[in-house]
Amino acid sequence: MSTLQRRGLMYVLSSPSGAGKTTIARALLKNDNNNVTISISTTTRPRRAGEVQGQDYYFVGKDEFRDMVDNGEMLEHAKVFDHYYGTPRQPVEQSLAEGKDVLFDIDWQGTQQLSEMSPDDLVTVFVLPPSRAELEKRLRNRSRDTKETEEQIRGRMAKAADEMSHYSEYDYVIINNDIDEAIAKAQLILNAERIKRRRAVGLSDFVRGLKEGL
Repeated sequence: MSTLQRRGLMYVLSSPSGAGKTTIARALLKNDNNNVTISISTTTRPRRAGEVQGQDYYFVGKDEFRDMVDNGEMLEHAKVFDHYYGTPRQPVEQSLAEGKDVLFDIDWQGTQQLSEMSPDDLVTVFVLPPSRAELEKRLRNRSRDTKETEEQIRGRMAKAADEMSHYSEYDYVIINNDIDEAIAKAQLILNAERIKRRRAVGLSDFVRGLKEGL
């Protein structure tokens, strides 16, 4: 029995801050860490307490970040809340070629850039909160750990409206009312996208061999 190899896919999760995309991404990674890897972004923002260089982010200065962009080393990049974020190209392309799926926790700006560069490899999911009140509650709960100020929380709430207006640009939308249900839906999407015909490497030759054997 032959088993076809497949090309990996880029699986994007976007949402306003606090809607749950990072929690969903971590769950997908935990469920299948042999076949899924998470894209580690490069950023110019300061490192928070407990964050590890090369594990949470690659922390760099603004000059180094600009050099990476100018040298074509980023698949996408964007400015968010006065700091720059971007996706290094080389590790993503290597994972896709090895048949591994790459998770992205990025915003709509980065998603648009990935869509322009590699549409066939891309699957996009937008995560929405069940209500504005619930989103604010989650942000305030999170601020106990991140030490964000009231002004920063209000800034994130104001930005959420603009971010959510881009939901229609995505392949799928998940309303995160229950995190376990949201994770299950995200996993179903990933499973279905993995078996799309265009991701099967050598499928034409495989079918030709079947026909010749009849």
